Amino acid sequence: MVSIKQQEQQRMDQVVAKIQVAQRKDQADLKNAQADKAAIQADFKNNVRIKTTTYSGMMETALTVRQQQQLLQERENSWQQAKRRLDVLEKLAKKPYFARIDFQENGEAKSESVYLGLGTFSDGPDNILIYDWRAPISSIYYDGGLGKVSYETPEGSQEVELTLKRQFMVEDAKIITVFDTDETVGDQMLLEVLDEASDIKMKSIVTTIQKEQNKIIRDTKSELLFVQGAAGSGKTSAVLQRIAFLLYRYRGNLTSGQVVLFSPNQLFNDYIDQVLPELGEQNMIQLTYYQYTQRRVPKLHIETLQERFEESEQAIPSNVKRLKDSLVFFNATTAYTNYLEQAGMRFKNIMYKGEVFFSKEQIKEIYYSFNENYHLKNRLDATKEELLQRLNARVAKEAKSDRVQKAIQELSQQELNDLYGEKKKSFANGDKELQFLAKSYVMRDFMTIKAAIVKNRFLNLNAQYMHFLKNIPVLLDLDKAQVSQQEWQDAVLASKQDLQAKRLSLNDATAYLYLYDRIIGKKGQLDIKQVFIDEIQDYTPYQLAYLKKEFPRAKFTMLGDLNQAIFTKENSRSLLKDLATMFPKEKTKVVQLTKSYRSTKQITDFTREVLVNGAAVEAFERAGELPSISFAKDQADMIALVDKQLQANENDKMTTAIVAKTLAQCEQITKQLQAKGQKVTLISTENQRLAQGTIVVPAFLAKGLEFDAIIMWDANKQNYNREDERQLVYTICSRAMHRLSIFVNGQLSPLLAKIDTKLYEVK
Repeated sequence: MVSIKQQEQQRMDQVVAKIQVAQRKDQADLKNAQADKAAIQADFKNNVRIKTTTYSGMMETALTVRQQQQLLQERENSWQQAKRRLDVLEKLAKKPYFARIDFQENGEAKSESVYLGLGTFSDGPDNILIYDWRAPISSIYYDGGLGKVSYETPEGSQEVELTLKRQFMVEDAKIITVFDTDETVGDQMLLEVLDEASDIKMKSIVTTIQKEQNKIIRDTKSELLFVQGAAGSGKTSAVLQRIAFLLYRYRGNLTSGQVVLFSPNQLFNDYIDQVLPELGEQNMIQLTYYQYTQRRVPKLHIETLQERFEESEQAIPSNVKRLKDSLVFFNATTAYTNYLEQAGMRFKNIMYKGEVFFSKEQIKEIYYSFNENYHLKNRLDATKEELLQRLNARVAKEAKSDRVQKAIQELSQQELNDLYGEKKKSFANGDKELQFLAKSYVMRDFMTIKAAIVKNRFLNLNAQYMHFLKNIPVLLDLDKAQVSQQEWQDAVLASKQDLQAKRLSLNDATAYLYLYDRIIGKKGQLDIKQVFIDEIQDYTPYQLAYLKKEFPRAKFTMLGDLNQAIFTKENSRSLLKDLATMFPKEKTKVVQLTKSYRSTKQITDFTREVLVNGAAVEAFERAGELPSISFAKDQADMIALVDKQLQANENDKMTTAIVAKTLAQCEQITKQLQAKGQKVTLISTENQRLAQGTIVVPAFLAKGLEFDAIIMWDANKQNYNREDERQLVYTICSRAMHRLSIFVNGQLSPLLAKIDTKLYEVK
């Protein structure tokens, strides 16, 4: 009797054979498209008729060039499509599908079988052999147990009777394991995947998407989807699959270039950059909030992630910082810019050869000469127009001067040709020609002035920002913010010193940019349709309000873990309340992911105890060893213990990250371990790539990453003693998948001291 596994393998073999036929066809199409493209390029000269003596001839030339360009673009598109199809087919040939569902639709006598894979594959118009995991029907696999199940389609909700849910573990088109389940995704399959060793690249999770994750992935109605997830709950993975789903669902109306992902650091961007290509999609725009702000103000140094962490470690955030981070401060910025319509604008002189050409007093007079119907953008545009008119009048006057007339006479033929420009010109007489040359000469001389006007260089943004800060006591109630007048004056002075040194804190940078955008009337990036923000707990309400203005037509997906707020600390708790003022309640959806899949049950139970009032974290039933705490006599002894632990991890084929609190500690550890012959790589900046083998990384760069084994360096009382560092300790420990080893020189940190001793072993 043929077993279920054999039957399914026979079907898989047949499907793979058809995939291989399609591969050969697409390879031929790829070659043909490439050959056509090369032929068009080679024959370009023969097909383009260049005629420039008459207007009709020039039009004919332009038309033939355009036709050739269109032909070339068509072949390029054909090549790209064939390449994308081939990429998907190559993946399907190795792993055609991972699941099968059998269901019966209402009124149908027979049940239907559907196989789910990374992409759709059919051998005819009505014979789909593999359905894309993102297709509406595939939702049944992720959402429902056996019995009545409904799923959403573009036409509305459909109900079917689900009679079979079968899962496959496949390697190189061979079924390793097959099992039937009535769960959403069976624990057996999930265990198989979770027991795999970690890698320096995140993998897709399409085979193991859980029901709660599927809600995140397939949501299309929310303007704000907020995902609060415990460490290791798969929130980032789910959101990357969500991007792939949205690109599939809105194919033709949404491209990867219209999707932006703000991630915690560049290191993390590198870690996740293979997930979408693995799913057959192009990567979205990926950047950090720091990169986004730094690009806007290249002449100022924006506070880096390391600088921000070191600043936050100096003391508990002050009331001044809390105020600057708040929506109250954002609204005060808006109110201040409204006031600028009547008074208060700060300008700079426009200089020419060391002398004032347009004075700041002149510019201010022009700016406020327009009536009250002129708002900031209109005022600025009208001011620039008036300045350009005055510049042109000055050009006309200068052109008639003896100085310019004489200069024209002394120009070489090459210099005269430069003034004529590329277009041939005809003049009524010699005087007209001389007037043209004189104007061109003066205008070329005044180009820096024109550029200063067009590019808003007469705005004095530094002085404007300082004026705004000085007026804060008028714009809001400092007493209500629990900030004294003296504290605020000290903060203003600190910001002034920063600007004089050409630097800005990340929080000041946001207010600085918002102020500038309001003054110039920036409309935001209207082409962006989806914005994703990871590690949302480290963003301030001000920053989020600013991003909402920056992407006015976008839907937002925000995800994070309020228990891992390294930078905003306890302030992150009020984040949802602040977001409620930015998005309509009926278009906001909050999804809570409490089950942690990354770590073994033993590690999850231990890390959960680090949190005092943290949200519930549920461990997935995956057994492993207890976390260990090792006490060292001194620094040298601790290095010896870590060296020994690394050897044990290597013997067990585990990837290891040593996480220390500061970069200085990481640099010291790296030198000492390398002296012992250990091959360890120091990750010192967020712009580095993750390396194979053991890495040493500071805590502020470990966000979002995961490793088989984590070594926490020196968890003593001196290193971790403040109550607001619980989130930091939790973040470090929750990076571990299979093994957590904590090393202590001296007395154990009070943040770990109260953990039940049954949850770890002392070595």
